[in-house]
Amino acid sequence: QVQLVESGGGLVQAGGSLRLSCAASGTIFSINGMGWYRQAPGKQRELVATITSGSSTRYADSVKGRFTISRENAKNTVYLQMNSLKFEDTAVYYCYANIVIRVPTQPRDYWGQGTQVTVNS
Repeated sequence: QVQLVESGGGLVQAGGSLRLSCAASGTIFSINGMGWYRQAPGKQRELVATITSGSSTRYADSVKGRFTISRENAKNTVYLQMNSLKFEDTAVYYCYANIVIRVPTQPRDYWGQGTQVTVNS
């Protein structure tokens, strides 16, 4: 079994910062890509940022220059540093990880339960 547990969400004023963490645990052989999505009320889930096993990153245009994704492979953890937060960043943030649980099984995506980020304007 694999679990992804997120932490770090909360309420913040516009212009403030938050750091999200997501730790994967359980039966894990290797982790490929990791990343963050978000879903605001009444909207579809959207990509925020991704990071490969080689630490190449990709960001949504709306967060470039404000958010930074990183990972700590020894801890199977991905982070999202969010600076200069805006009201429109308010959403539930979900982490994911593409994980191989054992060889020779195929990798699959696992998701966290979501953490609420609320930005007051």
